Order: sequence, then structure tokens, then C-alpha cells
Amino acid sequence: MAATVHCSIVSAEKEIFSGQVEMVVASGTIGELGFYPGHTPLLTGVKPGPIRLKLEGGEEEIFFASGGYIEVQQTSITVLADTALRADDLDEAAAQAAQNKAEQELADNRSDIDFGRVQADIQETAAMLRTIRKYRK
Repeated sequence: MAATVHCSIVSAEKEIFSGQVEMVVASGTIGELGFYPGHTPLLTGVKPGPIRLKLEGGEEEIFFASGGYIEVQQTSITVLADTALRADDLDEAAAQAAQNKAEQELADNRSDIDFGRVQADIQETAAMLRTIRKYRK
């Protein structure tokens, strides 16, 4: 049996996942990160995108996190996400519509647009679409 570590994924609203995992893969502010049991302690930001868990026994689950932090300790990995959802709860049509709306706002080039917010919306919806596509595989 492979070694495991306890993993929790928590959003501002509730705990999304809690259990033993063999591996966690996420997009951090310092790049793509992979964590195994016994990993060196680390604290890093989370970029919007998929979080892939390899569960005890080899099954995989994919989640979406819109940002936050990952804390890695020798005996636990905690994802403190701004927003976190299971990949199978994501709505591709709604994400695509939100991205199209944000891109249209940017293309309108009005002076009252908060360009930073619109760019952040585009990046988050693109990350959500990447998560959906990864989940389908």
C-alpha cells in the first residue's frame, strides 16, 4: 500500500474535501506543484486552476480553486481556497458565457471599466475551463 497524507480542501463557505491522499498537484504562485507524503513544509499561494488528488488506492479527484493558499506539513496538506468546487460541479456553458462576457467588456474599451477586474475574471474563467477539460480526461 502506498504512503498517504491527510489532505483538506476548505473554501470560505465549507470544507470541500477531507481524506487520505497519495499525491496532490496544484498550480501555485511559484509554478506547478506536486506534493507527496513527507514533503518539506511549504506555504504558497494558489493560482486559479485545477487541484488534482490521487486518493488512497489510486483513484483521482479533481477540484477547482480560484485562489488562496496551500500549507504543506509533513503529516498534512491544507488548501485554503477563496472558492473551491468539485470539477464535476462546474458548468462549462456558464464558464464559457462568463468568459465571453468579460472578453466583450474588455473589447468595448469603455472608460468606466475596471480593467484589472475584467482581466482577473478572464483568467479565472479560463482556469475553470481548463479544469473542466482536465476533468473530462
